Amino acid sequence: MLLPVVNAAGTGTAGATAGAAELDPVGIAKFTQKMPLPPVLTPYLNTGTTSYYRMTLKEATKEIVPGIRTPLRTFNGSFPGPVIKAESGRRVVIKQTNSLAVPTSIHLHGAHVPQDSDGAPMDLIAAGGGTKTYTYPNTQPHANLWFHDHAHHMESENVYRGLTGTYILTDDIERRLRLPSGQYDVPIALRDARFLENGELIYQMGDFMKRNVIMANGKAWPYFEVAARKYRFRLTNTSNQRFFDLHLADNSELVQIGTDGGLLPAPHRTETVLISPGERADVVIDFSRYPVGTVIELRNKEIPPYEPADAVSKVIQFRVTRTAADHSVVPDRLRTLPALGPASVNREFDMKMDEQPGGTGAYINGKTYDMDRIDTEIAYGATEIWTVTNSNKLAPHNFHMHLVQFRVLERNGKPVTSGPETGLKDTVPLKPGETVKVQATFDGYRGTYVYHCHLFDHGAMGMMANMRIS
Repeated sequence: MLLPVVNAAGTGTAGATAGAAELDPVGIAKFTQKMPLPPVLTPYLNTGTTSYYRMTLKEATKEIVPGIRTPLRTFNGSFPGPVIKAESGRRVVIKQTNSLAVPTSIHLHGAHVPQDSDGAPMDLIAAGGGTKTYTYPNTQPHANLWFHDHAHHMESENVYRGLTGTYILTDDIERRLRLPSGQYDVPIALRDARFLENGELIYQMGDFMKRNVIMANGKAWPYFEVAARKYRFRLTNTSNQRFFDLHLADNSELVQIGTDGGLLPAPHRTETVLISPGERADVVIDFSRYPVGTVIELRNKEIPPYEPADAVSKVIQFRVTRTAADHSVVPDRLRTLPALGPASVNREFDMKMDEQPGGTGAYINGKTYDMDRIDTEIAYGATEIWTVTNSNKLAPHNFHMHLVQFRVLERNGKPVTSGPETGLKDTVPLKPGETVKVQATFDGYRGTYVYHCHLFDHGAMGMMANMRIS
């Protein structure tokens, strides 16, 4: 069965006030707002094995652009949503109440969970007060996870309007390291958007050319005050479609220590960090190389030719305001990943969408998503190699699998032996014409899960498929 594409306010520019003027991102004052930290959610009950939480999905208004308030869809009224800090081996149970006027389905992205808590596209929480309780066993190692809406055909707009949050899973492997911690371990949700002058978000499916206001933790082009020492930044790209290629304005070193599924085997020292929608990048920046009073920008060099470079090249301004003791260390080795076992099955997947004017189709292996069709049958416990290709000439994609963390074996025919793709991944970018080969083991839970493009608009247009593990 296929469902029609429906916007919350019908067709066209969903939810926008008719006749209102569009806000010019170039004219927005940059680096005048302090970057906030999302609130850490506290359990209402802790037992010996489980932490229990409650969240309410509700409308709220927030100041994203200086002096203007924007209506949003939120978790608990915060934008971005709250942070949940979980421990490997300790279960988390969350009761979600949906007070919004649209259905939702909450997916914990990157988590190894049973089917009934995966937040499947059609496993909906009813609008206007519906509830669902999600159970997260947290049997996997440490990871940088996040949660977001996944209601099919609504996920693109729901996420765009604010339904995202951070889920940090820790374990003894991570805790034993002397990485920056406490106030020096900072989650940052990056994204973009398009606004009317009255502050309302402009949403149109596939509108990738005009979302040119860049946000960090819910503020447009904020500043963040730091001490002259090392910081750990857990970056999540919560954009619908934007890729970020991040660098410091002086091209100083960034040390990427982790990705989607936690720490890399070894630090990756680089000048740039590429992060596509849904991906996470765990990055250490050492501000001790700058004297107090220094101002340095985190910038984006992924700038399509049709976008205003002066706006979308800027992300965050760091202000070095003080000194501080620093006993943190980034060791030469971070973790040891298990050896790759032999694979018994090889599969190929082709991602493509219509690129001609007026085309709205998006496909995996020539098919658009049908919730009643099983596209891939997988034997429980099987280890498989999947080769995924972006067949488009213009459109970028990325590839996300539910249930599993995978290993990237090859990119464009070349073995991956170093860099950020040597860690555990659940989402990989695919620029036009690119191919990746990944390996995953499907164990822990049986059931039906999805794999899809994690550019939310593409997934909502049908670039998604079902896999059944049995």
